[in-house]
Amino acid sequence: MTIDSLIRLAREAGASDLHLEPGLPAALRVRGSLRTSGEPIPAAALQALARNLIGESRWPEFLERRSFDLSVTIQGVRCRLNILQSARGIGFAIRLLASFQATLEKLNLHPGLKQLVEHPHGLILVSGPTGCGKSSTLAAMIQEINLTQASHIVTLESPIEYAFRPRRSFIRQREVGRDTPSFQQALLDVLREDPDVVMVGEMRDADTLRLTLNAAETGHLVLSTVHSSSCAEALQRIVGAFPPEIQNNVASQLADCLLAVICQRLRFRPDLKMRVPECEVLVGTTPIKAFIRNRDFFKIPQALETGADHGMWTLDRYRRWMEQRTDWVTPQPEAEIPDANPVDDGTKDPMPPLLATPKSKAALTPTAAQRPTSASESGPIEIEPVEGGLEGLIRELEKPR
Repeated sequence: MTIDSLIRLAREAGASDLHLEPGLPAALRVRGSLRTSGEPIPAAALQALARNLIGESRWPEFLERRSFDLSVTIQGVRCRLNILQSARGIGFAIRLLASFQATLEKLNLHPGLKQLVEHPHGLILVSGPTGCGKSSTLAAMIQEINLTQASHIVTLESPIEYAFRPRRSFIRQREVGRDTPSFQQALLDVLREDPDVVMVGEMRDADTLRLTLNAAETGHLVLSTVHSSSCAEALQRIVGAFPPEIQNNVASQLADCLLAVICQRLRFRPDLKMRVPECEVLVGTTPIKAFIRNRDFFKIPQALETGADHGMWTLDRYRRWMEQRTDWVTPQPEAEIPDANPVDDGTKDPMPPLLATPKSKAALTPTAAQRPTSASESGPIEIEPVEGGLEGLIRELEKPR
């Protein structure tokens, strides 16, 4: 058993997640359902695998916390790993990220979402249950800014999932635990780093929520994620994360800076043979801001029903739009190794895998069996270097065959 073989198994099965637990076979989540595969995995094998991935220098940190987050590229697939201690021993929860570079078009999201990132400041939330593609949607929105605006983008993540190649924007990516000790410290730092756009991977506690709202209030465009089943619940959970005595102030602060909330889920389409996102979109209009400020979250669903003219979408209306859509994009895997000299023409994807394993020079050189043997065969003709430079090459070509 190797991590490469397990990731290959998950990729070939079309799995979104891979779960490893001592004494149990590997569990794959395919199209939302779990299924097992293979023989039970020994505890010693998983412990050795965890130690190798974490590294000796950070192994004591895992022993202290009993969990560890990291992201790596394995078998050409970008993976987010959570290594954890359970009753059986050391286990893994592995999320296989998209093998293509996320854009709004490739994720089959509504093109109207592009308008949300045109605002110079405010807060955009992407919400939904676990495994619904929040990180991919967030990456696609950052990519839209990267391709269309000359902005300074700072991402704060734990761990980094999608690596961005700067195009029109200047991008910094910081990983919590490696580049900064915490989200709180990173958010304090970012206000001194002259950003235009700040992306916070996840708002997990009241301190992170408070600092994220502060960043959105101080003239920055802030994008983040939160777990919820609806847009109204996402806003209610943010306000409810604070002590009761300050919830009114937090609600006013949230109302002042909110641009939009996108709540999404994934649904498998048998006709397309892939999962597509279904979205509920709430835009921060004046009535919505008043509901938030007064903490009347129960009134938001009715406002969504009547807010189509402002770019709002209910799940039912979004499903009807999807039923009429015909221009679906079927993602195609990207090459593992990016071009050595990329051309910034706006058409090539700008996000190569962050930790892609470089191939050796020998691996990149075609073997004799791979080279065409005659000019009639397809593919480029390989010309080996000869002594004497260009003149020597001409003499060789003029020799009778």
